Amino acid sequence: MTAKKKLKTSAMIASIAAEGQPTTMAPFGHALVEAAALNDRIVGMSADLAKYTDLHIFGNEYPGRFYQMGMAEQLLMSAGAGMAREGFIPFVTTYGVFASRRAYDFIAMAIAEEKLNVKIVCALPGLTTGYGPSHQATEDVAIFRGMPNLTIIDPCDAIDIQQSVQAMVDHDGPVYMRLLRGKVPNVLDRFDDYRFEIGKAKRLIEGGDALIISSGLMTMRAIEAADELMEAGVAVTVVHCPTIKPLDEETILSEVRCHEGKPVFVAENHSVIGGLGESVASLLMRNGVSAKFQQIGLPDEFLDAGALPTLHDRYGISTREVVKKVKSSIS
Repeated sequence: MTAKKKLKTSAMIASIAAEGQPTTMAPFGHALVEAAALNDRIVGMSADLAKYTDLHIFGNEYPGRFYQMGMAEQLLMSAGAGMAREGFIPFVTTYGVFASRRAYDFIAMAIAEEKLNVKIVCALPGLTTGYGPSHQATEDVAIFRGMPNLTIIDPCDAIDIQQSVQAMVDHDGPVYMRLLRGKVPNVLDRFDDYRFEIGKAKRLIEGGDALIISSGLMTMRAIEAADELMEAGVAVTVVHCPTIKPLDEETILSEVRCHEGKPVFVAENHSVIGGLGESVASLLMRNGVSAKFQQIGLPDEFLDAGALPTLHDRYGISTREVVKKVKSSIS
């Protein structure tokens, strides 16, 4: 009888990179090592998932500043709060489902209420794993958006992640970041003037036929869709919104007003309930701005397990599906 092969990390947590797409391996882990070389207050903490959040790279480089807390997310958050009270800058990592569902009250009471300088970095946001609802953090932004004092970041690629690490170090206060891990695509390198800033949205592509406001993985999809649409004679503006909270209200309102009468899409790798889409919709309503508003996001349901390309098509967040939705809105 042939022994079963041990699953490798790449098989257990699929990469979102397309075949042949340029990638950077573990951008979060390497960026944290670089930041830690300049700041000895940075420590790394994980709940038995360092390898699957790329924090093992930091642990290997700085074993004396790395803390393995075991499979206890509540303890992880409480210990992170204690570290912050002692003047350290703890980067605590786990999966998004565990931080949002299991440890919410500990984050709220021990970290956010006290405005402690804890950086919560969580892998498997939205539909970036095929392992089903136990691993898919499709409602984490909705869960955390209502928590006072908490900054929420949803970077789109390796470059965004690398730049966001130093921004988090410089930011005084608690942060929740949705992490793309492993082989992460390089998308923003084609935009020479791009620079991640907390609380700032950036126009990446300009076009007059429609507007796509996006975050995280869906900014990559929006850029790919814009390129395909351009070949079909459709010019789309893409605005990347890597900070969900605080929202860059000024930029979003300005872009929507510039596209008066044109379709406005908000694309996110998250449930259509409670995420970026509803944040933007609320902003427009409060300011009396009307728009042909549509959401591109995950449905309000527990998602299937399976291969990511199949699931992305099924749930409408693949590049192909984005192109179809934009074309149908302007035909």
